[in-house]
Amino acid sequence: MAAKIKKGDKVVVLTGRDSGRSGEVLKVIPTADKALVRGVNVVKKHQKQTMNQEGGIISKEAPIHLSNLAVADPKDGKPTRVGFKVLDDGRKVRFAKRSGDLIDA
Repeated sequence: MAAKIKKGDKVVVLTGRDSGRSGEVLKVIPTADKALVRGVNVVKKHQKQTMNQEGGIISKEAPIHLSNLAVADPKDGKPTRVGFKVLDDGRKVRFAKRSGDLIDA
């Protein structure tokens, strides 16, 4: 199945602790059906000091399940479902079902 959420997409969190927050997808992990989103699902990690990295408590994004994310509509930024259509020139593109705008430029 084609990917509805890709790296670089602007997404909105639907459920959970960060519900309603939005951010950019940094990485998609298709084998686990998860994604890393900038500024969302931030956890504190206790980092041990190494030769080239300082120790202490660092904040980093944890993966969030794709079912809890929705692509933000390019028009107004609200969550939308994603559809696919083939253009006249043969390209398969994603579009927002809410407004009909193309997500892939």
